[in-house]
Amino acid sequence: MLRALAWGHPAFMLASITLAFLALRAGMSLRRGRRGGPRPGRDARSRHLRLAKPAVLAVAVGFVGGPVSMALLRGREPFGTAHAWIGLLTLALFASAGLLGRRLEQGRSQARDAHALLGLLAVLFATAAAMAGLVLLP
Repeated sequence: MLRALAWGHPAFMLASITLAFLALRAGMSLRRGRRGGPRPGRDARSRHLRLAKPAVLAVAVGFVGGPVSMALLRGREPFGTAHAWIGLLTLALFASAGLLGRRLEQGRSQARDAHALLGLLAVLFATAAAMAGLVLLP
């Protein structure tokens, strides 16, 4: 069973990044609407939230699976690769974007620009982590 988890891990992370990209895209349509561009549909905010919340959770779950897989299944140092360190930074960016997004959702912040920047950086670094992880594939 653990071996199946390890083999499915790259596919899970690719799905997580895709979900995060879709959340980013939905969020950017909200941003364009606020800045005088075409107004997004009535459900644009809820679509962004429906995509972003599971994306952040999936990235976090996938991040935990990586070091576990390296240590238990491959017998390698969990943080002995560039992929791991880029992944750690990516997790921090997703967590920051998620926490700030939660504050925005609750009306306790107006830092939309910071949230957008964190979300964009998170997706970019997730893509970089995916590329760095290609050399680790079995």
